[in-house]
Amino acid sequence: MRFPFRGASYYEVLALLQPEVERRRTFAIISHPDAGKTTLTEKLLLYGGAVNLAGSVRAKRSQRQATSDWMELEKQRGISITSTVLQFEYDGRQVNLLDTPGHQDFSEDTYRTLAAADNAVMLLDGAKGIEAQTLKLFEVCKLRRLPIFSFINKMDRPTQEPLALLDEIEQTLGLIPYPMNWPIGTGDRFVGVYDRLSQAVHLFERVRHGAKAAALQVTRLNDPALLDLVDTDVYSQLLEELELLDGMMPDLDLEGLRTGKVTPVFFGSAMTNFGVQLFLDAFLALSLPPRPHLSTAGPIEPTADDFTGFVFKLQANMDPRHRDRIAFVRVCSGRFEKDMTVHHMRTGKEVRLSRPHKLFAQDREVIETAYAGDIIGLINPGLFAIGDTICVGQKLQYEGIPSFSPEHFGWLRNPNPSKFKQFNKGIQQLKEEGAIQILYSMDESKRDPIMAAVGQLQFEVAQYRLESEYNVETRLEPLPYEIARWVEGSWEQAQKLKGSYGAELVKDSWERPVLLCKNIWSLQQIQERCPEVRLLEIAPVLTLAEA
Repeated sequence: MRFPFRGASYYEVLALLQPEVERRRTFAIISHPDAGKTTLTEKLLLYGGAVNLAGSVRAKRSQRQATSDWMELEKQRGISITSTVLQFEYDGRQVNLLDTPGHQDFSEDTYRTLAAADNAVMLLDGAKGIEAQTLKLFEVCKLRRLPIFSFINKMDRPTQEPLALLDEIEQTLGLIPYPMNWPIGTGDRFVGVYDRLSQAVHLFERVRHGAKAAALQVTRLNDPALLDLVDTDVYSQLLEELELLDGMMPDLDLEGLRTGKVTPVFFGSAMTNFGVQLFLDAFLALSLPPRPHLSTAGPIEPTADDFTGFVFKLQANMDPRHRDRIAFVRVCSGRFEKDMTVHHMRTGKEVRLSRPHKLFAQDREVIETAYAGDIIGLINPGLFAIGDTICVGQKLQYEGIPSFSPEHFGWLRNPNPSKFKQFNKGIQQLKEEGAIQILYSMDESKRDPIMAAVGQLQFEVAQYRLESEYNVETRLEPLPYEIARWVEGSWEQAQKLKGSYGAELVKDSWERPVLLCKNIWSLQQIQERCPEVRLLEIAPVLTLAEA
């Protein structure tokens, strides 16, 4: 096929690509479990016009389920356990919302998803402040220098003092907080927010279950009628705190925001819709469009004329009617077009991409074009792996996506030999997705796989999916290990560790040596005995091809 950029000058290509890149916003939401991430996601979709009625994870059976929670087990448990993509148009912007698992057992999926984001939204519970899972995910955002926008949720419930929450962000995370709005009351006295940029008071009316956009009344701070709507002591406290904020934080440091040093802070309640649209509008105005990505050929600008992208996630059976596999690809540069032929760096093959999809949770539609920042879904017949680079023109490779050290291990048994084929197919699929890690014993007589996971719930999900998607019942036999370390170097180095007390040497799916230890004491003993052997907490990123 003929591509529109062939023969075009640099400036002609830039004129075509720049407007598309500038209007895209790609972001992920990070939070501790139960901070309200799925609820906030639903409300952003509601105000973005992507859904007409927002679901809630705590909905009754007669009400809607959350749009982003598409897996049946997510609906049953009321938690997010897999990443998904939600794409919609709002106010002239193309928004790519990467919804991540809220449960800490699935944090590795979140780490991979953050590799595809240009911005991060950090969601905090107003009563609990910064929690352990949020802190872990913040460190990943910090490493990638992502701009971070903070939304302090559940202000309609008893909370910490707003000034104390700002101080916690600064002291714990080292970020400079800049309050974009300020709550008017807290708990059952929370009636709205004051927008510092427009200097307007936004008073909200509660809506049943928060399923529809909240009714809004906008007025000025000096409006005499405001005293009829807000308690006198709440109004007086608002004036005092605003005066303090204006003295301490008069202007937003945009450069500090873009480099991940300053975080704009928004207060609100996702459940009642208070402050959600104010947040969405400000976020889209201040967040970064797609940025350059580092590769073996140097930084690749999003407006470069050649298409490039990388696979950050695989997911099977999103639609039970098709039983296919989708590779989630982050477009990094150029323009993607349906039916284009790309170079698959790991295999060296030329691949025609004939069925690209735009994604919205489990729904999909065929697309013709996509630009830097977009997430496209490619039907994956076993070709793609997490971390793969695809490109047109200059051959290059983006940085791989590592595997993290699992903490739970068990033999996965198939008690029904007649289901051997389905069992192997299901295991292969879960392994490719990165939903679990698969290890194998060095003893050739032990052919059953060892399932390894960051969290215990990953085991339950894997077994549930094997039964529901592949009709295979399995039995899990726990192993007494808590730590895994990859052995750097050759198998010759690894053999020095064989027979270590409280440990076992196994191999991963790439035939790399992995040491399993019962506890930290066993690991320390081995390190003292064999200091020349280097043990890695994160799996080495494979060098899949030379650029």
